[in-house]
Amino acid sequence: MDKTLLADLIAFCGIETRFTDAWGNEAEVQEKNLLTLLAAQGFAIDNDDLAKEQLLERQLEIWQQVLDPVSVQKSGQDIQILLKLAISQANQPLQLTLTTEQGQQHQFQLVATEDAELNHVMLLDDEEFQQYQWTLPLQLELGYHQLDLTVEQQSFSQSLIIAPAACYQPAQFKSAKQWGVSVQLYCVRSEQNWGIGDFADLKQLVTHLSAQGADFIGLNPIHALYPAMPESASPYSPSSRRWLNVIYLSVASMPGYAQCQQVKQLTSAPGFIQELEAVRATEWVDYKNVTALKLPVLKALYHWFSEHQAKHAELAQSFSVFKQQGGESLLQLALYDAIHAHLISQDQHAWGWPVWPEQYQRPDSDEVQAFAKTHADELDFYCYLQFMAREQLAEVQALAKDKGMLIGLYRDLAVGVSEASTEIWGNPDLYCRDASVGAPPDILGPKGQNWGLPPMLPYQMFRQAYRPMIELFRANMQNSGALRIDHVMALLRLWWVPKGAESAGEGAYIYYPIQDLLGILALESQRHQVVVIGEDLGTVPDGIREILAEYGMYSYRVFFFEQAEDGGYISPAHYPVQAMATLTTHDMPTLIGYWHCGDLELGKKVGLYRDDQLPALFASRHQDKQRILDSLHGHAMLRPDFPSSVEQVGMSTELSHAIQRHVAKGASQLLCLQLEDWMEMTQPVNIPGTSDEYPNWRRKLTMTLEQLAGRDDITVLLQQLTSLRHA
Repeated sequence: MDKTLLADLIAFCGIETRFTDAWGNEAEVQEKNLLTLLAAQGFAIDNDDLAKEQLLERQLEIWQQVLDPVSVQKSGQDIQILLKLAISQANQPLQLTLTTEQGQQHQFQLVATEDAELNHVMLLDDEEFQQYQWTLPLQLELGYHQLDLTVEQQSFSQSLIIAPAACYQPAQFKSAKQWGVSVQLYCVRSEQNWGIGDFADLKQLVTHLSAQGADFIGLNPIHALYPAMPESASPYSPSSRRWLNVIYLSVASMPGYAQCQQVKQLTSAPGFIQELEAVRATEWVDYKNVTALKLPVLKALYHWFSEHQAKHAELAQSFSVFKQQGGESLLQLALYDAIHAHLISQDQHAWGWPVWPEQYQRPDSDEVQAFAKTHADELDFYCYLQFMAREQLAEVQALAKDKGMLIGLYRDLAVGVSEASTEIWGNPDLYCRDASVGAPPDILGPKGQNWGLPPMLPYQMFRQAYRPMIELFRANMQNSGALRIDHVMALLRLWWVPKGAESAGEGAYIYYPIQDLLGILALESQRHQVVVIGEDLGTVPDGIREILAEYGMYSYRVFFFEQAEDGGYISPAHYPVQAMATLTTHDMPTLIGYWHCGDLELGKKVGLYRDDQLPALFASRHQDKQRILDSLHGHAMLRPDFPSSVEQVGMSTELSHAIQRHVAKGASQLLCLQLEDWMEMTQPVNIPGTSDEYPNWRRKLTMTLEQLAGRDDITVLLQQLTSLRHA
């Protein structure tokens, strides 16, 4: 391909040709990878003339829009309106109408050449376009406003978003530091759940931890997955990030559970009782059988509710409002789940819409609309499950606040959706299906990572006025006090891996409009009063942490990664205040797993590491453990006669608690620990870079919640954490 054309295409698509890797080395993207990513975005890389024509078409589409579809601007600054005009339009009087979110209307008339400043000229297809900047002569409140303009019988609209300078931060942060625990909800065992953690378990955990002084419980992503395909269990490969995973419903807490005769018959049957005991007893979550137990009972409860709505008028009204507010997105999810269940009952290979019969591959097809009419009751059932999931989650958050938790629940927003997702089915133009989100080689994934999540196209996000992102932030801030943004660098750039690439390293970074996205995030954060935490691990570009901090976002600091240049461990007292500190994460080994190198052994077993890499990894781990031990002794976190040589020290309760207390004394505003480390577990919940090699997202906790609450030694530790955080 012509070098000038290649450079123009790369610039238009926001592809980064060079980057700094996780080890600080400069890396250059191979040209073949650049070309593959251009092809993924629809450019004819093997035909220069056609590629040039395609680029011109996209550029013309931008410049022929007098108003951009969206503009995000900071509150307190002059509001600048950009007008893109053909040279023949520059002297015409323009009439603009501004409608504020509050419903007020303002009219403005201007002539671009007289009232605005020319700041850019573009020559496309022998036609000159001029961009003018005009200052709006008034200030606007925070929110979503609309600007309308008609030029030569063509109408243009812009969503004008006025955003605050920073995300929400509670006033109480100034007087105390907070701690909490992260929970993979599916892992939770209890005497009451049906083989998987649920929202009732979450209530039980809130009650226990709030009594010990905890301020929050962090959840894995609880996004909607696939009821018809329950073994697709990764919380980070959802069907929809706007809706909830109904597997977490506490069936016994549903309306009508104690009254419905059909439910009594189902749950008292010998086979049901035997199966329920079996799924509770398993070491790994049995998603298939848990779903097979829950769904028929949930269906019976839905029918009971439908028949008794007159006696539950308030709940029925709330359900009606919920469906109205959920709109097309909710109906689309329900429709997808109903069609999926229908098709997979006939063909177990119908894993998602890309392989469905053609008539079902678009939600607006005649066949799909006909299906919706003939299966209206089934669609309403899936809507009801979403309604009850929201109600139960809201009850947990209300309980947390009643129990004195400052934050309560903090939710986790996954970086994308799977190829089979409802979201791509309903909005295919927004996604690039010929590429996948991932990560270049780094410490967590030496071979790089391919997450199998088609990325959003930045240009399409802009064309859709960022509505998908606005809805996403809003949905995940409901019923929570904090939101963790998984792989927060995605707001700036994402590593795209072309479909069919031999390795995840054969990709490149593509840039996103970070200032716009941060502005929207800050606006929704302030409106919902939700703290925002950015998971900034892996390959972090220069300057990104400073930008996130400026927007009031909390950084993510993992103890094992916080090393100084000499290899020693940075004291948690020197961590940034605007951060969440943690010992480990769902992608890392437990404390025992780390100390005993269980993660390296597992990595060897599943083929993550080459044999020639392992000796250096074991040697490095041995050295790191010694430095951790040195740091703990240096900060007097261990008794003086505790062994000082790592050769003599295995992970023990004493050492584990000392490490947790050490981090609790740190400067960071937030501290997040893990149930697994209180229970002294060895197995990880996930091994990054694997799919079938290890049963990810299935390993249960080794204690029930009832056993946890009865452990006095753990309760003492939690009370010590509270004292250290308040000191």
